[in-house]
Amino acid sequence: MGVRREFPGGVLALDGLDLDVAPGEFVALLGPSGCGKSTLLRLVAALDRPDAGAVEVSDGQVAFVFQDAHLLPWRTVLENVMLPLELAGATPASARGPQALSAIEAVGLTDAKGRRPAELSGGMRMRVSLARALVTRPRLLLLDEPFAALDELTRHRLDDQLRALWLAQGMTVLFVTHAIIEAAYLAERAVVFSPRPARVVADLRVDLPRERSAALRTDPAFVRVTRVLFEALERGGDPRLAAGLLPDTGRRGTPP
Repeated sequence: MGVRREFPGGVLALDGLDLDVAPGEFVALLGPSGCGKSTLLRLVAALDRPDAGAVEVSDGQVAFVFQDAHLLPWRTVLENVMLPLELAGATPASARGPQALSAIEAVGLTDAKGRRPAELSGGMRMRVSLARALVTRPRLLLLDEPFAALDELTRHRLDDQLRALWLAQGMTVLFVTHAIIEAAYLAERAVVFSPRPARVVADLRVDLPRERSAALRTDPAFVRVTRVLFEALERGGDPRLAAGLLPDTGRRGTPP
């Protein structure tokens, strides 16, 4: 609460930010580049510390999926997924393989468990990264634009897979993305930030069916949600609109 993070050179990423997330929520974090979304995830993951305020995380394992898969090229898929269990040292050696295989199966890569990263497509590498995060059975999963570099079809497939995993496992998810359509499709709640220092421009419930499929992306209800998110982003990008100093004249069209 009241989180502030300032970097050398006076770059103020977060200043008095307050955000509460309930256990089991899937929350998308939207905002312009450099607004502080990734900084917030790093603070939640304890990879960085705030200059003021506090970040409180309920008891439980936290896992982080970055935009780059960061796989060890000399290790197989199975060995990469086992790595967090080895580093933690809490799981008996005899249980690490079966636990890693279970995570690999959850992302649909059982047939690729013996391959090395160079033998995998970009989408497959991201699925390995996701399996590696899931292998510790986290209660909080942090994802920083994990699918941004992938083609649209692969991205849609991974969105479906991530949503299904969340429904099955019930962990809390914080998902950073620039893509309005991805945020609307994945999340139950979308938080829109202004340019840095990030402030919350909108905190919206995504009123869409719990079970989602590709057909939803053309549904009028889905288009309405994306429009609301688009307009919130636009308000956040113009401080006069955010402050109510300019009228909303309906000049905005349907979001792309």
